[in-house]
Amino acid sequence: MNDDELARLENENMAAWLRISCGQVAGSLVVESGGVSAFGSGLPLALFNQVVVTGDDPTEAGMAASIQTLQARGAPFYLVLRRAIDERFAGVAGELGLALEDDILPGMALAPIPPADDPPAGHGIRLVDDAAGLDDHVAVDAAAFGIPEPLVRPWIGERLWEIPGCAVYVGYTDGQPVSSGFSVRTADTIGIYTIATIESARRRGYGAAMTARVAADGAAAGCRVAVLQPSEMGKPVYERLGFRTVSERIVYRG
Repeated sequence: MNDDELARLENENMAAWLRISCGQVAGSLVVESGGVSAFGSGLPLALFNQVVVTGDDPTEAGMAASIQTLQARGAPFYLVLRRAIDERFAGVAGELGLALEDDILPGMALAPIPPADDPPAGHGIRLVDDAAGLDDHVAVDAAAFGIPEPLVRPWIGERLWEIPGCAVYVGYTDGQPVSSGFSVRTADTIGIYTIATIESARRRGYGAAMTARVAADGAAAGCRVAVLQPSEMGKPVYERLGFRTVSERIVYRG
């Protein structure tokens, strides 16, 4: 499987994650126009509101309509364009007043998916199957990412583990929730999201262990490819696990 195909699978999975997550938020919208989708949760954080190219033949009219849809919502948002694929829409972004961010967002893929090693001693990873586990997942996400729980909770929802194709994880040390993970399956691709570790438990291998477990569970369910979008801090961890960059995105803020 070449990088172009892996990049396509990664983009499709990311769109599925945004669609599912927005669907948890009351009053959210997901609108597709001319091969471009607006994912608008309405929450006051740009990460939770995004414009992404999702079609094979996107149009400038569709791009403008999607941007304007989120501008009308009033919440901050990101426009995410793949380098060498979507960059022709940079002019539309500028005309509509969006500001180019400095960061480049990589998309990474792993194929084939290897078996997961055992987690570090004293650390256990559990698959969430009840509200109490989801509460722990939310608490870890909020603490690790520095986002207030009242913003995280709507994005996660109340019964995320029951949505087909989704799996929610929490890592525990000494009975305390310290790490988290989430996956979305699209066909034979497992997308890995919200890998997080609270600050006091970092540099112990918990994030790597969570990533490997989520990917391996995807493989056990029939997936051939694992994909993710790393933070700058997390990218070296994923590279050591065998993930490699298959796409890069430039980001505009609206």
